[in-house]
Amino acid sequence: MPGAKEWWLIAYDVRDPKRLRRVAKHLEGYGNRLQYSLFRLRVTRRESERLRWELLRIMGPEDDLLILPLTQSCLDRLWQKNDKGEWTSDAEPCFIV
Repeated sequence: MPGAKEWWLIAYDVRDPKRLRRVAKHLEGYGNRLQYSLFRLRVTRRESERLRWELLRIMGPEDDLLILPLTQSCLDRLWQKNDKGEWTSDAEPCFIV
């Protein structure tokens, strides 16, 4: 379904402290921090592409970025020790049977 929001996991390794703060601050506007360099977001595919573009403008060539979409199957098997909120959605399903 185009425009449907999905869960995304974003991990990064930024070597410069100034860029590191800028990346973290930028991601805080999109989602929730799970760990120091790990965020979860609920955005559309288009929003994730825009975010990737925005982050690459902040980051340097030596920095690393991983953006991972999470399927419903991934979410069903998810285990988290210190729960920081639900990974479920009250949105419409992504498929029709």
